[in-house]
Amino acid sequence: MRGSPVPVLVLLLLLVASGAGATLLAAGNARATAYPALSASVNGPTSVGTDLTYNYTLSASGGPAYGFNGTLLGTVSFSASVIGANTTGVTLNPTAGILENGAHSLSLATSNLTQTLTLNIEVTSGLNGRNASTNLSYTITVILPYTITASLVVASGMGSSPFAVLVLLDGTPVGSVEVPALTAGASYQIRYSYVNPDLAGGWHTFSLSLANAHGLVVFAGGATQYSQSFYVASAPPNNTLWYVAGAFAFVLAIFISLTVFGNRRRGRKR
Repeated sequence: MRGSPVPVLVLLLLLVASGAGATLLAAGNARATAYPALSASVNGPTSVGTDLTYNYTLSASGGPAYGFNGTLLGTVSFSASVIGANTTGVTLNPTAGILENGAHSLSLATSNLTQTLTLNIEVTSGLNGRNASTNLSYTITVILPYTITASLVVASGMGSSPFAVLVLLDGTPVGSVEVPALTAGASYQIRYSYVNPDLAGGWHTFSLSLANAHGLVVFAGGATQYSQSFYVASAPPNNTLWYVAGAFAFVLAIFISLTVFGNRRRGRKR
């Protein structure tokens, strides 16, 4: 007597059920261990001046340290370094730390060399032994800044409180210099550096005003206004189109000459 097909059918149903259960269990585990995608960014100037200090903001969110509702549950840390052709005198601070509230400030001090620097940053989000990391690369161009310097003299016998010296370039405000409290008879040297890789060629003028000093402080010589001009060389003209046109004209002239010469030779043979 042949075996009944019922036990075989039951066995198949059990196998299918167990496979479906395993799939559901795996999916449930995947959902239990899932976390928001880790993202990070750096915000700060991409063109900076030599011998100056700049601040950059590192931001990050997601990864195991964050819940899907945006709540920080774990720790987000970072490690950073700066590379370039010559990083002697270039400092980055700090080079490692914890991001509080999803952000951290980095300070970059440049040297006296014009070059390209790169910030390399690794951000790690972790919770209970689970970690996710991402890497950032931020390119910075170091150029020579346009600088104005001036000497201040306290004209009052009472000294002066802290104040700001407004800096204008071609009549437009571009920044200010903070001057500390000065005592009677004191002098103080101010310096302002302006970074702009796209400044138009030609003459430009920095202007300083001591209007906020209310007559208590003047520039050396007694004036309350001071200006300084500098020249920016224009970019060399792009003659590529003319070179191409000249080369084309030269080739065309040779072609015409060879064509005329060839026609004359064929005419003589006839």
